[in-house]
Formats: sequence, structure tokens, C-alpha cells
Amino acid sequence: MNKEFGLVRVTTAVPRVSVADPAANTSEILSMLGGLPDSDVVVFPELSISSYCCGQLFHQQALLDETETQLQRLATDAPNKQQLIVVGAPLRSGSALYNCSVLINNGQIIGATPKQFVPNYNEFYEARYFASGDEFTADTVRIADNNVPFGTQLLFTNSGEHGQPDLVVYAEICEAIWMPIPPSSMAAIAGANLLCNISASPETIGKAGYRRDLVTGQSGRCIAAYAYSSCGPTESTADLVYGGHAMIAQGGHLLVESSRVGDTQSTKRDSYSVTCDVDIEMLQTERRATTTFIDGERYLDGRQYRRIEFALASNNSDLINPVNAMPFVPNNADTLADRCTEVFGIQTAALAKRLECMGDDPKMVIGISGGLDSTLALLVATKTCDLLDIPRRNIRGVTMPGFGTTSHTLNNAHDLMQHLDVQVSEIDIRAAALQEFYDLARATGYKPFGVIDLMAAENKNLSIDDFMALVSAVPEADRQDLVFENVQARRRTELLMNMGFVLGTGDMSELWLGWCTYNADHQSMYNVNCSVPKTLVRFLVEYVAQNQFDGAVQDTLNSIANTEISPELLPVSDSTQQAQSTEDTVGPYELHDFFMFNLARYGFSPKKVLFLANQAEGWSKEYAPEEIKKWLKVNIKRAFSQQYKRDDVPNGPKVGSLSLSPRGDWRMPSDASASAWLDSID
Repeated sequence: MNKEFGLVRVTTAVPRVSVADPAANTSEILSMLGGLPDSDVVVFPELSISSYCCGQLFHQQALLDETETQLQRLATDAPNKQQLIVVGAPLRSGSALYNCSVLINNGQIIGATPKQFVPNYNEFYEARYFASGDEFTADTVRIADNNVPFGTQLLFTNSGEHGQPDLVVYAEICEAIWMPIPPSSMAAIAGANLLCNISASPETIGKAGYRRDLVTGQSGRCIAAYAYSSCGPTESTADLVYGGHAMIAQGGHLLVESSRVGDTQSTKRDSYSVTCDVDIEMLQTERRATTTFIDGERYLDGRQYRRIEFALASNNSDLINPVNAMPFVPNNADTLADRCTEVFGIQTAALAKRLECMGDDPKMVIGISGGLDSTLALLVATKTCDLLDIPRRNIRGVTMPGFGTTSHTLNNAHDLMQHLDVQVSEIDIRAAALQEFYDLARATGYKPFGVIDLMAAENKNLSIDDFMALVSAVPEADRQDLVFENVQARRRTELLMNMGFVLGTGDMSELWLGWCTYNADHQSMYNVNCSVPKTLVRFLVEYVAQNQFDGAVQDTLNSIANTEISPELLPVSDSTQQAQSTEDTVGPYELHDFFMFNLARYGFSPKKVLFLANQAEGWSKEYAPEEIKKWLKVNIKRAFSQQYKRDDVPNGPKVGSLSLSPRGDWRMPSDASASAWLDSID
């Protein structure tokens, strides 16, 4: 267990079974455990010691005696004593026989939970052999001369370290998850964050999909990890076939899944398992943030859960399951397509409502730069016009070339507007910006780039070309001037605002970093991109290009998607003829989106974010650890210092699980110190 970051390695195992042979089954389980030395929790199927299909043999003393002997053998011979092992076994208690989950740790049997819902319908006949456990069953059960904690309300707890939450395990059996209120729901409210289900679920047509939905859904409702293991095909006898379905889900997402009988892969008759790391810290953060989760305690209605401590080895091993470098962009192609459809659907529905409030003939103004963000906003606007059956000509696209505008982006802007059949306007802002430079020079002594003296006699009444000649004489390394940039950005917004209803284009990544000019591109009447991160913006534009357009429009969209991200406010490089690069200044957006997701969505420590970033797969290039650390510091500094901009943003739709709206998800003090975050990195 990586106790520093709250990560627990969980395995769900499907062993090869010998029906009614506890010794052989235990040997197979021990063999599997020998191959799983790094797993913290290993979950085996229902009645995995005896096998599930023993029928009337469950009433035979020989089987029951041998089961207890083999349980003790498993505890004694387990190769990794600091592992929590969950197996299934029939256990006697008083006059009844129970179908139980048995938990083993540190060489001992530490507890057993009886099955609460014993099916006796259709193909199931369990009530012939087993009693149903409830809160009134005995507190202990005798296994191989040892009294072991017994009951339906046992929570197995491993204490967290380094400020991490406890790992709290609850085990339920098969039918429980099919119930209207699974026992694990109550256990989760009581504190369990790893729910284990040992099962014997026969395979029938269509059942696997529903079973998968149950496991994934229960992990989401309970804000927990859910580990499920069902008997495999060697359990199959007589009329039933067991599929050997093993799954682990976390917080509503399926993390890993085995093959099973009846899928597209060859049936496995030997033992197999699936393993992944679950994030207990993330789950605990989600529970704290979801304040209604705590309200569920009213349903416990006096239930008293007993906590049983167990030990796990502590390590700092790497993650076994991949970390997606693009958390906002799913890896799966089908999921990506669905994500795109959802985002556009939310954006257009939101904008449609705002336009309906503007009368029968609403009109929009959008600044079109030829970059990603304004392209996405324009696509949303045209889709919304189509949805409301109003002319696309109600959209006025305005391109406003400045001192850093390239012919490449200017041509793309014009081509896109013409292809989409919106009104096209162009306003060159350079003369107005130069006039403002003069005004600032007279009022404050301002000198562009600190060296161009506009008040000198020879520099009065410069033409644009003359001014650009002076700029070109400034060494490239010294062409840094925030006023020079801000004047252009605010001029553009002033023009747009004076034309009508302005549709904003800035994305969530820019807002997190504060990479926008206050009261310029920072403002609009409505912003459809406000909760779309930069990495997703690029994908959305590429997706639309590939799936909804062809010919010249597709070429233009692809050209925009492949253009360097730039505000185009500083002159192009004399040596490379390249536009100003945003990512050269603030860092790669793919890194910043990863940082933003893990800091803002889950509240992880910077140290954990670094750990995850160094484990992540899917970066566009290889990043050295020091480079990742450098940009994480930039991310945190900017996120704290630029909150005042996020406090004052226009309306816009929330499209994903994270939003930075001060009226919604993100309410952060503008004057907070980042010291604790920055100090923790080093």
C-alpha cells in the first residue's frame, strides 16, 4: 500500500476449482497468492474454499471439517502475511450453516460475514443448505478452535498514515448487490471505502452487462471502490455455467475487468486475476465534497458496526494501472465521440436559452482570431442558430488584426467565417492601439518595450510601418511589454461590446492560469467555452473537422487545430517568423490541464500530483521530472494570484465535473497564499 498517497493495490482472482475438494482449492489459492506479492487486498469468489456447487454435500461433516482445516492452513501458509485475503467458505454457527466471506490477515482469520440474501428462485437453491445472516447472528463463530468475529456489520480497518484516510473494507456476498438496497450501501455510509463482493453468478445471455452496471453504479453511489470476483468455468456442473467475471470499479468508473465465458475471448480454464490501484484519498475527498453523503447516516438507524484492525505493508511503488495524461479527454474512441456530442449539446442548449431571452431575432458578435477557442465558440453559435431555426447571418464574426497577427491565422479566420456563412467584418486595430500608446506616453511617460520614445520629436505622428520598424530594432529578447499587449486586447473587446451581444471564447485552462486580460478577452455577455479545458477544445475542433465537415471546411478546421496557440499580441519573431507562443511563456497546456484536474477536482497535494504526472501516459512529448515540477510551480502560482479574474466572469454552461465559476464549483479567496502548496513540492 502506498500510504503516502492513499493508494491501495486490489486484486480480484478467479481460481481453478475442484468441486468439494477444500485442500486442492486452498492449494490453488496459495499458488495464486504467490504470484501476487504486491497486492494489498486479494478477493476470491463465493465459497472458493469448498467450491459453490457442492449441493447436498454441504450437509456432510467431512466437507465442513476440511473447510475449517484449510482456512487455517491458508492463514498459516499465506506467502504475504501483510495482505488482506477475502475468500468464501461454508461455516457452522449454532444450529445453522452460513455461506460466508472469510477475511485473513497477518497469519490469522480475523473475521467472517454471513450471506444476508440467500436466493431460492429459478436456478438457485441455496436456502436448502444455508441460513440467512442478519444483525442478530452470533458475535463470533468458531473456526478450527478459534473464536472469530462474526456478523453482517464488520468493518475491517487499516489506519492511514501521512494524513491519509483509513482503508475500510466491507465484504458482501453475491445476491447482495442485486438487492434494492445492498448491504454495502449502509457499510459505505458507516465508513467503508473498499467494498468486496465474492460471488457465484451463472452466465446467461445479457447478464454480464447488467452485472457490470451494478458494480460500476454501486461504486458511484457509495463513492467507493468495488471489487467483484465470481466463480469461473471450472465451477460449472450440471445445468449452470459460471463465467468467471472479475471487476474493480471506483467512484462510478470501471477500472479493470477480466475476460469471461461468452465474451469474444477464448474461455480461460486456468486461474487468472485482474489487479489495479484504487485511490482511497480521492474517494475520501469526494465524500467530503459531496456533503449529502454524510446525510445518509440517517439511514443507519442505530446500526452498530464493529471495526477490526488489520495490517498492510507500506511501500511507495509505482502505479500498476495507467494514469491518463489527458484526464479531460477519454482514451476510448467511442467514449470520445459521446463526450463530444454531450459537450456540444450542453453548450448549444445553454446558448439557445440565453438567445431566446433576447427576443425573436437575436444577434451575436464573436471575435474570430483563427485560433482554437474562437473556432469552437463559432461552431457552437452556428449549431445553436440551426437548433433555433434562425439564420446564421445573425452571427457577426469580427477579425481584428493587430501587431502580432499572422497571415496564416487571419486567412483561417476569414475562411472559417465564409465557410460557415456568417457575417464577416475586419477591423485593423493597430492605428487605434498606436494612438493609445501616444495617449499613455503623454499621460504617464509610457515607452513601448521600455525604449521607444514616442514623445521624441522625430517619433511624433509615426505611421504603422514606421512604428513597426522601431519595434523591429528592439532585440527579440527585450520585446516583452504587458501594456503593449493589454492595449490591443482591450481595444478588441471594446469594439465587440459596442457592436452587440458578445459571445466569449476564453476556455477553462486560460481562466485557471489567468491567461486573459482583465476586462478584455476576460469579459463577454456569455461564454460557451468557460468550462471546456484547452486539451478538450483541441479535440472538439478536430472531431468536428473529421465527422461533420469535408472539403475546404475540414481543411480549415484541421489547419486551426494544428496552429501554435498564441494571443498574437507581440510581433512575430524576426528569425523564425513564428508568432508569439503561449506555451513558451506559461508552459504546455496538457500539463496545466492535468495539474488543474487533480488540484481543483480532487484536492490532491502537489506532491501527489507530481507523482501522478510522472506516472502518466499519453503526453505529446517526454517530460523530465524537473520540467514537470517547474510547470507545476507556475501552475500553482498563477492559479492563486489570478483568482480575482475568476471572481468576475460572465455566465456560461458547466459541461464537465469541474467548473471555475464563482457562482458554482469554485469559490476561492482572491488573496490566499500559495506558500503551503509550493513549499510541499520541494
